[in-house]
Amino acid sequence: MWCVQSPAMTTLTTLWLPILLSAVFVFIVSSLIHMVVQWHKADCKPMADEGKVLDALRSAHLEPGQYMFPGCKSMKDMGSPEMQAKFAKGPCGTIIVRPTGVPNMGKHLGQWFVLCVLISAAVAWITLQARLPGAPVIDVFKVAFGAGLLGYALTHVDDSIWKGLAWATTARFVVDGVLYALTTAATFAWLWPAAF
Repeated sequence: MWCVQSPAMTTLTTLWLPILLSAVFVFIVSSLIHMVVQWHKADCKPMADEGKVLDALRSAHLEPGQYMFPGCKSMKDMGSPEMQAKFAKGPCGTIIVRPTGVPNMGKHLGQWFVLCVLISAAVAWITLQARLPGAPVIDVFKVAFGAGLLGYALTHVDDSIWKGLAWATTARFVVDGVLYALTTAATFAWLWPAAF
């Protein structure tokens, strides 16, 4: 049995350096945003009367997961007079319950870096479908930027649409994503392979 390997597949393996470096550069930019610029400081507010709320949550014995309140089992349930009254009375929202304990930042940062590598690999694949080795730098930049924008910036908008996240918070995440996409595109444009 034999298979034909396309030039795009062959070239994708040659893009390991821009894939890895763009992920590293995005990781650095995100670290600067969160530790130096800190424009996400106001994204989460502490609750008033936090102790009472936490006591109530503890007594409910919630497992880690995402919860909606008031909770509906179906769209039909949402339309019932009882549920309509609960929504009218409020509060309404979603909460995410994590496992008990101090968050493991090393694990979260490791997962973030893996995601950056996966997005960079997707950017490489998409860019290779549109631009061959030796393509003009600006053309590579434009395609890689568009692909990076899809991977980094627009993924947060649905949190405001469906989960009620403040649009200002989503806007900051979109700005982050634009910076990450620019970083990724610049890296690919810089390291794009020459024509064969």
